[in-house]
Amino acid sequence: MSEHGAERIWELMTSNSFCLLTNWDGRILHTRPMGAVLRREENAIYFFTDSRAHKDDEIARYPQVCLGFADTRSQKYVSVSGTAEILTDIDKMTELWTISAKAWWGSADNPNVRLIKVTPRQGEFWDAPGNFVSNLRVAFSLMKGSPPNHTDEHQKVTL
Repeated sequence: MSEHGAERIWELMTSNSFCLLTNWDGRILHTRPMGAVLRREENAIYFFTDSRAHKDDEIARYPQVCLGFADTRSQKYVSVSGTAEILTDIDKMTELWTISAKAWWGSADNPNVRLIKVTPRQGEFWDAPGNFVSNLRVAFSLMKGSPPNHTDEHQKVTL
């Protein structure tokens, strides 16, 4: 797996920091939109969460998660599988504190706020040239009567 692939995954995640976080509760999968705080130098993806939402209980029992990032306008997609853990480290929360976290909890010392830290293990990305080019390829393939040529990049990467 290439270092270029890992770098591209981090670039694509950075360009679209909202994602869908999927976790298992022992019975069914749950997927929810979350705002990611990316720390490439730590090999970590953080999310603020509320202890009353029960994600922390589920993740403590079943730490394997999947993150899905999508920029449908430019047709760039990332899927990351990893291991999650719940942190109550106020110093780390203060370091990562965002405007949206402030809107939900006021301050990092709110007793209900938690951090989900995801350590990515494997990633996969699809990097297409965008909707306009993709639509042209489909139109040309219909005129030629053959499937479109694939010029997009797709890789699986160990992170």
